[in-house]
Amino acid sequence: MTRRRWIRHSLRKLEHALARTGHRLGRTAIRRILRAHDIRPRGNVKHLTPKPHPDRDRQFQHIQKQQRRFARAGWPVVSVDTKKKELIGHFKNSGRAWNRHPPEVYSHDFPGDAHVKAVPYGIYDPYANHGAIFIGLSGDTPDFAVTALGRWWQQLGRRRYPTARRLLVLADGGGSNGYRPRRWKQQLQARMADAFGLTVTVCHYPPGASKWNPIEHRLFSQISQTWAGLPLSSIELMVHAIRATTTVTGLRVTVTLIPGDFPRKRTVSRTEWEALRIQRHKTCPQWNYTILPRSKTGK
Repeated sequence: MTRRRWIRHSLRKLEHALARTGHRLGRTAIRRILRAHDIRPRGNVKHLTPKPHPDRDRQFQHIQKQQRRFARAGWPVVSVDTKKKELIGHFKNSGRAWNRHPPEVYSHDFPGDAHVKAVPYGIYDPYANHGAIFIGLSGDTPDFAVTALGRWWQQLGRRRYPTARRLLVLADGGGSNGYRPRRWKQQLQARMADAFGLTVTVCHYPPGASKWNPIEHRLFSQISQTWAGLPLSSIELMVHAIRATTTVTGLRVTVTLIPGDFPRKRTVSRTEWEALRIQRHKTCPQWNYTILPRSKTGK
C-alpha cells in the first residue's frame, strides 16, 4: 500500500496504470477486486448538517404554538412560497411519462429561447387541504407576493373564513416574502391589514429549514410530479397541469394568472416604515411579528 491513489480513474485507465507498475490485470478482474472491498464510483452524499441556528428549536416551538392557537380559534393559517421559476417553451422537464416517442426539446436551456418566464407563487391552506397558485410573468417581488395573498383572500379566504379577523402566514426566511425585506411588511400593512381589516401574523422558518414549510411537501412536490417529463411549452399547458394536481387525501389546486409588471428594488421611505403598526413577538422577534390594521373599517 502506498499513498498513490487513482480514485478518479476509469477501469481502462486503472488497467494501464497497474500495467506500468508490473501488475497485469484485466478490467473484469479489477472490477471484481474493487467490489469485493465495497469500492465503486460514488458521488457526494448530503448527510452532514451545518451548525444550526441557536434559536432554531425555539422558533419551531413558537410556530407550533401559533398554529395551535389559530386552530383553536378557527382562524385561517396559510403556508406561502414561490415555486421554482419555469421557462415556458420546449425545454427539458425532469422526469418520465408514458409516450410512444419522447418529446423533443431544445438542446440548451437558454432563457432567450423562452416565450416567457413564469413565476408561480403558492398559497396552501392546510385546514382545507387546498392550494392556490398565482402565476406572474414579471419579477418575484414583495409586491407580487402580497398581491397574490390579497387575491387569495378575496377569492377564497374570506369566503371560507367569513368571521375571521386574523390570519397566520408561514413563510421561508428569504425571497420575496423573507423576514428582511421592508417592502414585504409595508405591502402586508397596506394591501392586507388596512385593505381588509385583518390582523396579520407572520412566522418565518429559520435558515436551512424551508423544507419544513408545509407548502413544499404538500403542494409543490405534488405539482412537480404531475408535470414530470412534460415540457411546459405554453402557459395554458402549465395552468392545465397545475389544475390537474390532486392526491388521494383530497388535495385540490386552483390557478390564477396575475398580469402586470412588478418592478424590483422598490424601496420603503422612512415615513412609510415608521407608520407601520407592527408588533414584534418576544420569541425570535426578527422572525415573528404581527401587523395590525391602521383603521377599524376593513373592506
